[in-house]
Amino acid sequence: MAENQTDDAITETMPVPSTRISTRQGWIAGRPRAVIEAVQRALLTGLLIPEHDRCIFLQEFDDDALITPPTKGPQYTVIEITLFSGRSLDAKRRLYQAISDELALFDVPAADIKVVLIEVDPENWGLSGKPASEIDLGFKIDV
Repeated sequence: MAENQTDDAITETMPVPSTRISTRQGWIAGRPRAVIEAVQRALLTGLLIPEHDRCIFLQEFDDDALITPPTKGPQYTVIEITLFSGRSLDAKRRLYQAISDELALFDVPAADIKVVLIEVDPENWGLSGKPASEIDLGFKIDV
C-alpha cells in the first residue's frame, strides 16, 4: 500500500463480498446488467453492505456446458457469494429472500435459485496487500 493511502481508500476501491452468478445462456436476453444490479440490490438488502461495495460476475453457459437437476427449469441459477464470516442467520435469511424477490422480476422461480455462501475469515482475504482483518472496513460484518 502506498504510504499515503488510507484504509478508507482501500475499502472504497476493494469490494467485498465477491459474487458469481452462473446460469444457462438465453433467458437473460440482453439484460445482463439488469440481472447483476438485481443481485446487487439483494446484497444491499440482505447483508447491509455499502452501496459502493460491488464485485459481481455473471457467467452464462451453453446447454452442453451445464447439467442441472431434472426438476429445474431453463432459468436455473446458482449464486455463489464469498464473504467475510460473521453474518447472522437473520441476515442470511434476508439475503436469500431478497435474491428470490429480485430474480422473480425476471420470472425466475424461487425453486430454480440456489445460493451458496462461502464464508471466509477476514485474515484470509487480502486487500491491497494487507489482510482485511487489519483494515477498518467501514461497515459492520455482524449484521
